[in-house]
Amino acid sequence: MTKGFNEFTSFRASQAIFRPQSQLVTICTHSLPSPESANIPEQKKPSMAAMDSRDIANEVVLKASEEDRSFGDQSGALQYCTENEQRKYVTTTITEKGSGGWKYANLLLVNQGLATLAFFGVGVNLVLFLTRVLGQETADAANSVSKWTGTVYLCSLIGAFLSDSYWGRYLTCAVFQLILVAGVGLLSISSWIFLIKPDGCGDGQLDCTPTSTVGIAMFYVAIYLVAFGYGGHQPTLATFGADQFDDSKPKERDSKAAFFCYFYFALNVGSLFSNTVLVYYEDIGKWTLGFLVSLASAVIAIVSFLCGSPGYRYVKPCGNPLPRVAQVFVAAARKWNLRTVHAEELYEVEGPESAIKGSRKIFHSNEISFLDKAATLTENDLCGPKNPWRICTVTQVEEAKCVMKMLPIWLCTIIYSVVFTQMASLFVEQGDVMNSKIGKFNLPAASMSAFDIFSVLVCTGIYRQILVPVAGKLSGNPKGLTELQRMGIGLIIGMLAMLAAGITEVERLKHVIPEEKKSTLSIFWQIPQYVLVGASEVFMYVGQLEFFNGQAPDGIKSFGSSLCMASISLGNYVSSLLVNMVMQITARGEEPGWIPDNLNEGHMERFYFLIAALTAFDFVIYVFCAKWYKCINLDDSSTGKEMTGETTEEQEDHDQVFERV
Repeated sequence: MTKGFNEFTSFRASQAIFRPQSQLVTICTHSLPSPESANIPEQKKPSMAAMDSRDIANEVVLKASEEDRSFGDQSGALQYCTENEQRKYVTTTITEKGSGGWKYANLLLVNQGLATLAFFGVGVNLVLFLTRVLGQETADAANSVSKWTGTVYLCSLIGAFLSDSYWGRYLTCAVFQLILVAGVGLLSISSWIFLIKPDGCGDGQLDCTPTSTVGIAMFYVAIYLVAFGYGGHQPTLATFGADQFDDSKPKERDSKAAFFCYFYFALNVGSLFSNTVLVYYEDIGKWTLGFLVSLASAVIAIVSFLCGSPGYRYVKPCGNPLPRVAQVFVAAARKWNLRTVHAEELYEVEGPESAIKGSRKIFHSNEISFLDKAATLTENDLCGPKNPWRICTVTQVEEAKCVMKMLPIWLCTIIYSVVFTQMASLFVEQGDVMNSKIGKFNLPAASMSAFDIFSVLVCTGIYRQILVPVAGKLSGNPKGLTELQRMGIGLIIGMLAMLAAGITEVERLKHVIPEEKKSTLSIFWQIPQYVLVGASEVFMYVGQLEFFNGQAPDGIKSFGSSLCMASISLGNYVSSLLVNMVMQITARGEEPGWIPDNLNEGHMERFYFLIAALTAFDFVIYVFCAKWYKCINLDDSSTGKEMTGETTEEQEDHDQVFERV
């Protein structure tokens, strides 16, 4: 009898929408008994596990507005959308104010460059500040820098959460930049008044006097304010810049892809000044001057950011994603014993937008299918008040799936970040015990990272202007290479960088003079390892920014961008863990270990080769994860097209490449 009712009404339960009870217009089917009716024999009642969602419908309701699409009001029922009501739903917009575009995106690129200059003015020589000014040993200083850098990028998750959930991108960027300014200002004051005593100390020749407890406390508060401010600002700024382009317009969609490349370009332009000019003055003991220049850059950065306020495109926050994702897992667990139903029978709201405020719908995917049970309608879902911890929409389920699918790819990028973090720690320590004289000029070891920056700038131009067109013609993919392919290439180049660093260390040890701290081997032997790291960044980190931002649903875009930074964070912590493990295993008895305070007595090349081996193993795992990954499939009803993180051709292209591997 229920089947006959379904055929008569042609109603699909997957189109059900919930709304407050006070606004329901009810259509009752009094002529037909419900499945719960006593007139139906007990044996004919459908079981909970085998119930077809299209076989359950005895009350249908009309939708009158777009309110409460996130199930905040638990009272609801199945309903149709009238034509006028759907029109209201369609006109809902997630943007407001200015038109955005390249004019304002360029302003954000300038902001990124200035903020990065301020950050690296603090971070690029931090390992030498800890050893020369605070008197830490080499391994301890390297670990301290790794933990600090890890904290920087771990804070990106906090910024992303506040941006996506409550504050929006603009306010989040502004607040965290103020924190950055406060941190650099406090650092300048602490070094000027408490730490750099006597003036000019910390240059490698003149030792600083024992520092006061107050000065050390201010120093650590300051650098972690810098970490918190820059970490929360950077990924949010990347997403805010991408928001200045409209995905529904093909030309602007291409501009968004180019923006991430230029974003990383701006980051390296900003760090170039810090790694050349500022690092020189800090290396000769003028630490306070370097910190004051960083402070000025941070102030100019926030002023330039605020100047563009009238013209930015703003995307409204979509609410806290944590309960949404948790609801999917709880609902799926509660319905664990239900059979799997067809995709068209799963619950979803009508209209172009999803039940998640400000987010487009996501089409169903076949991966991680057990979560689909969270969107499977049951008898209880239709009869009583609607509980978001028991029934979720397809889009909500797909949002949770997207997070789950991105995690294996993200985990594979952590080992690469171990490679990257060596540039700010062990590469500097290695260069500090090499011959760095050019005539009478002494080249600071930290300034060698300028070769990394030049490599990024050159390789970015080569990639955009040469590699993309050539690879596009060969593969038929307008992007040249997919994001996943580029990240794989980045892993390989990163492995080569570690091999180059190990070979350089072998040669350095051959040129050590007994009783001398420095080797006679020129510091320019480090150029290949820096250049290779820079080239790998263009493929890995730019690819990560595009991939995670493109594959993240609308409600967690900043979270997607922050995954790249969080990868760097965990990479620093893993690097610190590896150093500690290696020293505990190798420094036994009278053995100094691989990374002792006197590097001439150690074997740091073995540590580099160990990281290279781990990277090779990681690449093998990455290939399997990338082959398994399927891209997000967004519903863009306003353009009449389906929006995917990669086109079908791109998905097939990267599938074919990884299949060959």
